[in-house]
Amino acid sequence: MGKTTGFKEFSRAVEPYRPAKERLLDFKEIYTDHDDKKLNVQAARCMDCGVPFCQSEEGCPVYNLIPEWNDLVYQDKWKEAFDRLMQTNNFPEVTGRVCPAVCEGACVLGITEDPVAIKNLEFAIADKGFQNGWLKPQIPSSRTEKNIAIVGSGPAGLSAAQQLNSVGHIVKVYERADRIGGLMMYGIPNMKLDKSLLQQRKEQMIIEGIEFFTNVDVGGNSINSISLEELDKNNDAVLLTTGATKPRDLPIPRREGNGVYFAMDFLKSNTKSLLDSDHKDENFISAKDKKVIVIGGGDTGTDCIGTSLRHGCNSLINFEIMPEPPKERAENNPWPLFPKVLKVDYGHEESADAYGKDPRVYSISGKEFLRDKEGNLNGIKTIEVDSKFNEINGTEKDWKADLILLAMGFLGPEQYVIEPLNIELDERSNYKADHNFHQTSNPSIFAAGDCRRGQSLVVWAINEGRAAAREIDLYLMGETTLP
Repeated sequence: MGKTTGFKEFSRAVEPYRPAKERLLDFKEIYTDHDDKKLNVQAARCMDCGVPFCQSEEGCPVYNLIPEWNDLVYQDKWKEAFDRLMQTNNFPEVTGRVCPAVCEGACVLGITEDPVAIKNLEFAIADKGFQNGWLKPQIPSSRTEKNIAIVGSGPAGLSAAQQLNSVGHIVKVYERADRIGGLMMYGIPNMKLDKSLLQQRKEQMIIEGIEFFTNVDVGGNSINSISLEELDKNNDAVLLTTGATKPRDLPIPRREGNGVYFAMDFLKSNTKSLLDSDHKDENFISAKDKKVIVIGGGDTGTDCIGTSLRHGCNSLINFEIMPEPPKERAENNPWPLFPKVLKVDYGHEESADAYGKDPRVYSISGKEFLRDKEGNLNGIKTIEVDSKFNEINGTEKDWKADLILLAMGFLGPEQYVIEPLNIELDERSNYKADHNFHQTSNPSIFAAGDCRRGQSLVVWAINEGRAAAREIDLYLMGETTLP
């Protein structure tokens, strides 16, 4: 697709972020405006591959029709490109911003050259759809009178809701937070994903006929809680999309006490306060004037870095137990696998701009939190580790800190939701349900997203939500037209 010789004529060019010094002053999105002409040129680099690996199993989890909409962008047919993108992806405005672009790692051009900037193109197509009013509510022409309850409003829950509603089922979504969106709302900071986009989506889905119930903790003990048993009794099917929200802790000596927080508690409180009052209520965990250490790499760790910098922290260090990734693909990481190479994300760039160096320290593990006589946090003792995570004697070091954020991933879903119905768990404590079937040990209850597969990407959650919707429709109707 694209221009026949485009891959020979043009180089990879990605749209830049706003300058670090500028974007650190606010929580607005870090992105710059799209440049149509540059994007047309980038789309021209897409080759007419015999087998487009970008949309294969090793590429895009939702099987986006990437070569097709690349060609349409090259021809300046943005509306047609948007229509094609919406066929496979319920929320491209989200994935275009936050997906790590596994599709680019599988781009055939990437074997010998830098891959096509697919993520930028998806991002721009989605934005044009929003800006030009091409995203319109899809109201079903009739209703099946089948009732479906979805527990959790993250990407898996919302994509499933949209799919199931499109074929006429009555869909109700229950969310324990005060706003819908799950990870997209409170796990990803506003500078990566402006929350007005989620509000826009909610309004669209309400018009389509989907009902939302916030501040409802399914299986909880609050006044607004409802049991999973009751949902199962009053609906024809239930879909669990609760996410993997149980954080991995760091159980080393002197863990208990002030100054140590899970990353999600830090990020959620920041975003909620930002949305509620533009931080005027001060109801958030602040990094202002503090020596901050973030433990754990990945997107969540980077988001903690970016948020801390915007608060005005005094210093910032990022610990990673893994060794520093290579700058080029290793022999055991060949194309089309996702490239496990050193990347500089927005937070690392911002920290380098603020403090003169990349904040990451590799192959290091926490040994003990350091506290004063009153129990106040004043640092952490670490030790270096080898590639097999064995401690290296004589490498202990004390680091000063008065705020430490734990961004070490998640252990699985919170299981109180399912306890009354004794739903089976897999060996990793996730809700047991085979992918592409999604039915739990209770035949009327299904599971999708991180609560089923474990911590993963937004795009995989969308994939799972769509697949679960298809299986629920098949279970209820005996046949399905959902993809």
